[in-house]
Amino acid sequence: MVLGDEPLVIFDCDGVLVDSEILVVMIESELLKEVGIHLTPMEVAALFVGLSETDMNRVLAERWGVQLSAEFQERKTARIREAFDISLQPVTGMAELLSGSTRARCVASSARPERIRQSLALTGLDGYFEHLFSAVEVERGKPAPDLFLHAAASLGARTDRCVVVEDSPSGVAAGVAAGMCVIGFTGGSHCPPAQADVLSERGAIHIVRDTTELAGCIDALLPA
Repeated sequence: MVLGDEPLVIFDCDGVLVDSEILVVMIESELLKEVGIHLTPMEVAALFVGLSETDMNRVLAERWGVQLSAEFQERKTARIREAFDISLQPVTGMAELLSGSTRARCVASSARPERIRQSLALTGLDGYFEHLFSAVEVERGKPAPDLFLHAAASLGARTDRCVVVEDSPSGVAAGVAAGMCVIGFTGGSHCPPAQADVLSERGAIHIVRDTTELAGCIDALLPA
């Protein structure tokens, strides 16, 4: 695919397409207590939402001196998979937004490919995306621009014709660093009231609270 001048909408997955972050941060908060790190779910969200597993582990090592074992990671992955199987839902209105648009789009997420595919399949959103990109495919995860640049290059899209939809400060920063237009999305259950200000400070040019506002914002930025 070579999009050229055709616009591309790049969606983050967790917290934008699927309402997963609230499940993940609750599990991470509980498990981190086992290694002596006491953070509330909202504190976990503020520190780690948007980061890859590698970058999260780097922060834990640098700030708390904790190296998570392979067994810890396996239990965390299993807990998240179980929680997703039972409770994961799409962000309200997202299926309607996607079904009503014919614009080129893709997913670019810090999650591993298997988790992206699982999340989309469980919520019925997998049929809306042909192209999925994961932070494991690039050298540096968000807030570096590598993932978004990789997605655009893979689809032959101009960076100045890309619109990124992100819920995390690191994701917004990555989109801005890539030279793309970034919409800050605060419709996920994990987003506190102050999230809008945080995303604006990182460079999001528009802040939207739900998928209705998101659809209108995309239409305004990329008129047919």
